[in-house]
Amino acid sequence: MDRNFSEFYGYQFEDLTVGMTAAVARTVSEADILLFAGVSGDTNPVHLDGEFGAASMFGGRIAHGMLSASYISTVFGTKLPGAGCIYLSQSLKFKAPVKIGDTVVARVTVKELFPEKRRALFETVCTVAGKVVLDGQAEILIPARK
Repeated sequence: MDRNFSEFYGYQFEDLTVGMTAAVARTVSEADILLFAGVSGDTNPVHLDGEFGAASMFGGRIAHGMLSASYISTVFGTKLPGAGCIYLSQSLKFKAPVKIGDTVVARVTVKELFPEKRRALFETVCTVAGKVVLDGQAEILIPARK
């Protein structure tokens, strides 16, 4: 049986070029925040308590910054480069809050390729309504063609 699933699961290192980009969009829900708090253990009341959030500098509850950052991982694992890639590092700068009902667009772009180690450097950005809410860079190890 042929087990080449590349047409369904993304790219091998040899397929990548500088400038390639991919994105996902997710609308943050109450359930997303509650589930993320449960999985991560981050029960900071700015995420979970409406009164606490209203009294904060944000004027209401906000989503976990790492929830938005996790959408970057979604792009890497499902689109570019896709299945089999390994996250090596990620830098993040949080620039604006994300609230329930916001649609976060996570986009990754190939910045540099390192063929000797099958690694790629990506620009990573999350936006809400065109405004950057977080950005950074990631280094990813990518499977080679077999």
